[in-house]
Amino acid sequence: MRAGVSLRIADFVSTLPLREGLRVLEIGCGPGVAAREISLRIGNGFVLAIDRSEKAIRLARAASQHEIESGRLEFRQSSIEQFQLTSGDGLFDVAFAMRVGALDGRHPEAGKLAIKNIKSALKPAGRLFVDGGNPLREISLGET
Repeated sequence: MRAGVSLRIADFVSTLPLREGLRVLEIGCGPGVAAREISLRIGNGFVLAIDRSEKAIRLARAASQHEIESGRLEFRQSSIEQFQLTSGDGLFDVAFAMRVGALDGRHPEAGKLAIKNIKSALKPAGRLFVDGGNPLREISLGET
């Protein structure tokens, strides 16, 4: 891990089932710390990181120019409840979120919409991970 990465984020990222070439969707990326770390771990893969905050996306883009220019990382302003794939997007292998109210039980109605949008963005065998485990837990999408 690079300097400036919190232990919480480092533990979470190191526990994700990452490998070369994966397509990863980060929900609630904040300033992009985890997205940048993951882009380093998946080689020629791709990370799309979203956040509802315009300021967070602005900070993430400013700190990620090298990764963005390489084509391995993109940031978009969107909540997961509003998120839709665009025509050029491919489906994702893995989605993850840390401290996102729609996925941690704080907002059940938003959670239903979030899960629906995540399912539509993932490949059939795609997986969703959230914080709240040790350090993460997987949400089964087949049962939702």
